[in-house]
Amino acid sequence: MKCPKKKLLIIGVSVVLLVTAVAVAAKKFFVPEEITYITAAAARLDLEESVLATGILKAFKTVGVGAQVNGQLKTLHVALGDKVKKGQLLAEIDPVLPQNTLKDAEAQVDNLQAQKRSKQALLKQYELACQRESRMNAKDAGSRADLEVAQAQLESTRHDISSLEAQIRKAIIAVDTARANLGYTRIHAPIDGTVISIDTEEGQTVVSNQSATTILTLATLDTMTVKAKISEADVTRVKPGLPTYFTLLGDSDARYYGKLRAIEPGPVSSGTTTTAGTGSTSSSNSAIYYYGLFEVPNPDNKLKVSMTTQVTVVLNQAKQVLCIPVSALGEKQKDGKTTVRVLVGEQAETRTIRTGMSNNVQIQVLDGLGEGEKVIISDSSSLPKTDSSTMPPPSGRR
Repeated sequence: MKCPKKKLLIIGVSVVLLVTAVAVAAKKFFVPEEITYITAAAARLDLEESVLATGILKAFKTVGVGAQVNGQLKTLHVALGDKVKKGQLLAEIDPVLPQNTLKDAEAQVDNLQAQKRSKQALLKQYELACQRESRMNAKDAGSRADLEVAQAQLESTRHDISSLEAQIRKAIIAVDTARANLGYTRIHAPIDGTVISIDTEEGQTVVSNQSATTILTLATLDTMTVKAKISEADVTRVKPGLPTYFTLLGDSDARYYGKLRAIEPGPVSSGTTTTAGTGSTSSSNSAIYYYGLFEVPNPDNKLKVSMTTQVTVVLNQAKQVLCIPVSALGEKQKDGKTTVRVLVGEQAETRTIRTGMSNNVQIQVLDGLGEGEKVIISDSSSLPKTDSSTMPPPSGRR
């Protein structure tokens, strides 16, 4: 009977040791891993909601100065980059041909006026002859036929004089035109501006039969116009009167401010259109943009024509509003509110907040969160688990 008791004692001791070993192993290997959090404190910031666009600088006013007459460009009085005043002499075209045309037109007027004086003298003779035939015919001393001839000559001469007067008026118009063309050989500045291009050099022949040939281009550079390409996704959000600013590629720190003047109604297309298959169905990959226009002062002429600009159209802005990172936001609810996780002590709790404007990095908190409270952006539970069995053995001395 002693043997079974001894066996029972050994079994009992073994069970106790096994339970103890299991408890120690569970405590060692199955302790919950402590979660660490990445947080950001709710803080007050200046927030700006805006639309970004790429723009190009244009002169506020550009005028192509051309020639209205044919001839050789004899003298060019300005150089590229010169500033000119309205009415200043810019260029001269060889005036010989226009001068000869004017002289010919003046001679034609003189010729017609001489013909008119001759006809007026003849008219006076025919008037006297007609009066004489009328008196003789009244006394039955002359024939009726002679009277009719005298009257016909008188009327014919009067009509000849009227025709000459019309020709004289036409010739005077030709003189005025020739004089104007002679004046067009001296080309003056139509506006105050800067010479930004010279298209015709001295010695070149100007031919303006079809259209006015451009000799040079003047531009007003004291004020520059920015043409910003706004995508169709953003154009419905902008309107004239919104504040704008831009930076240059070579100077991203300096900002140039203006106010949106207009949005062009016609789109500016870019991209390509591809046709699918051999049928008539086609698909377009083109992007649609609209030009937004605004002006900025350029007193020192630092801004140049055709410079590329990075434009910001400010939709809304606020000073020192409570903000948190956009990455901290959770699910959006039906009522428009959003959930966030807030770290209170060592515990994370879910909070419902109401948000306002955003710049895609920070978002305004209208209510539901206090300044300084920490919102959770991420935590260690979202990281992939590491299998310790696959890790290499620690290095050391053997």
